[in-house]
Amino acid sequence: MRHRIARHRLSRNSAWRRATVHSLARAVLVSESIETTKARAKAAQGYVEKLITLGKKNTLAAKRLVFNQLADHDLVNRLFSEIAPRFKDINGGYTRIYKLGNRRGDGAICVILELTKKIEKVKKAKKKEVSEAAPKKEEAAPGKEEKHSAPEAPKEQKKAVAVDKPKKFLGGIKTFFKQKRNTSST
Repeated sequence: MRHRIARHRLSRNSAWRRATVHSLARAVLVSESIETTKARAKAAQGYVEKLITLGKKNTLAAKRLVFNQLADHDLVNRLFSEIAPRFKDINGGYTRIYKLGNRRGDGAICVILELTKKIEKVKKAKKKEVSEAAPKKEEAAPGKEEKHSAPEAPKEQKKAVAVDKPKKFLGGIKTFFKQKRNTSST
């Protein structure tokens, strides 16, 4: 009898299935969100959660076990330094699955598999700090003209600079075909 033998087979042999799940787990850890089918997401979800649980332990043995599975030093370091610390306060539920609908080609149910806690956007904060730190131009009083520190280049020099620039490759092709078409029609 086959009682209590439940697994996601994914219509693959064992090595191919293991490679598929490992690949999905790597993708989730790298991009923190992937779009895949429901069956694949369910197969990878448990695996990703086990890796994050090992990442929370932060021991040498745990790092070796994770490296044995992921085979990527950068990804292992990212798991232990960035991803696992986000989940230190919770004991599970590190990933979630959102349904998207059916795929147009074969009707498979597509989902998004993502981590529940994502990295906050740091780039926006950096831009705000830079804009605040930059000195603001004083507005000119009405009636006063601003002095330009560098005089404008003569028009002859501007033309020379424009001639020295190479033509865009695609633009050259467009004009070639346009000329070809115009000559053949006459």
